[in-house]
Amino acid sequence: MASPSSSRILTLTLDHLDHDHITSILLLLPFDSIVSFALTCKKFKSLAFSESLWELLCRRDWGSGTIDSLLATLSENERREFSYRKLYEKVSMLGSLSCRRLICKGDAFPKPRASHSLNLVSDWLVLFGGGCEGGRHLDDTWVAYVGSSRTISMLTWQHVNSGLPGGRFGHSCTLVGKNSFILFGGISDNGSRLNDTWIGQILYESPYNIKVLWKPLEVGQYTPPPRGAHAACCIGDCMILVHGGIGLYGLRLGDTWVLDLSGHACWHQVATADRLSPSPRSGHTLTSIGGTRMAVLFGGRGEGYDVLNDVWLFDVEGFPRWKEVKFNLAPNFLNAMPPPRVGHSASLTLGNKILIYGGEDSERHRKDDFWILDVLHLLQYQAGLRHNTKGIWKQLNLVGGYPSFRAFHSACTDLSGRFLYVFGGMVDGHPQLAEANSLRFDGESYQVELILNL
Repeated sequence: MASPSSSRILTLTLDHLDHDHITSILLLLPFDSIVSFALTCKKFKSLAFSESLWELLCRRDWGSGTIDSLLATLSENERREFSYRKLYEKVSMLGSLSCRRLICKGDAFPKPRASHSLNLVSDWLVLFGGGCEGGRHLDDTWVAYVGSSRTISMLTWQHVNSGLPGGRFGHSCTLVGKNSFILFGGISDNGSRLNDTWIGQILYESPYNIKVLWKPLEVGQYTPPPRGAHAACCIGDCMILVHGGIGLYGLRLGDTWVLDLSGHACWHQVATADRLSPSPRSGHTLTSIGGTRMAVLFGGRGEGYDVLNDVWLFDVEGFPRWKEVKFNLAPNFLNAMPPPRVGHSASLTLGNKILIYGGEDSERHRKDDFWILDVLHLLQYQAGLRHNTKGIWKQLNLVGGYPSFRAFHSACTDLSGRFLYVFGGMVDGHPQLAEANSLRFDGESYQVELILNL
């Protein structure tokens, strides 16, 4: 701890710097340090609480695109009361969500399904495939316009006659850039595992009418082995990361592959320097971290059908490598992180926080809980800059209607990270059925909102 005299010398030294230089220094500091800095004297408090500084901090930590998209979601009252410092504080202290079921307008809407894909592309939800009642694996594509503004109460789904790819479930469909996505693998009607790669592109016929054009992506002969129920995400704008899944003969896989889109598209298998990597699994999630070249893996079902809740970081900088994040939780803090689960969703929300929702445990009990993984705190903990796990995980309160207990649904966030859209999945069966673990496919849509109280 610095002595009073050394602190006074530091204050006097900084006092001779102009505002621009001090602002440059503050932009190198985390949130807690800036608040502490503000307590040293009135001049620094005025500077540290200035709106211009906090706007720079919000854009630094969350990206200018995210902030601009968030501003478009604000109501008139929120705009009048808006401040960047308050926004940063509210996001840092996030503790609640609200949820509303979206009414389907019109006569056309997707069948109930699970293990499908759902993406938000240029203000449109794009839904593809999945498994449904009767063992069918769907090949349909549906779109619904949600816009870029605030809360909505209904969806108008449109069936898009996109033809290929063939029916499947357990595939991955990963957004790349602003209006394209990469589909890989899955399981077909006859149970065959697939390893084909497709690119989907949005074609605008009018502001409220689009088409989705699917075509096979030429990737050469070297491809990952066939699989379904794997995890995938996009790192940057030109790299698709794939891990694990269920391969041939029901074997769970633990390999890692990258699809490089920077030039001619090609797959290559990742061999880490120390060969340390997550164990074979399926039904887990991979979520890229905004502003970095890293991704977070969480949960899934392992080789012995055990359900997991471990956390791994994948870093592509330099030599690609996996790192397991080991939480040293005391016995009375075991509830401080999500219980093991498979078939959950994990979406990056505002403030670089990963929102975990639903899934099921080893007894096939579905879940309806929401958890936040704070990526900044996670990275500080992994780097040894934070010595306790407080604030890394937080279970959120849900205000309003609860979605059903569900697993193997799909979810995606809007460009602001303030709204999450959820569709389908496996939910608990009808109460009148005798079977304790009866299941049914769900076809409901939900909008989940971060409660910011701006």
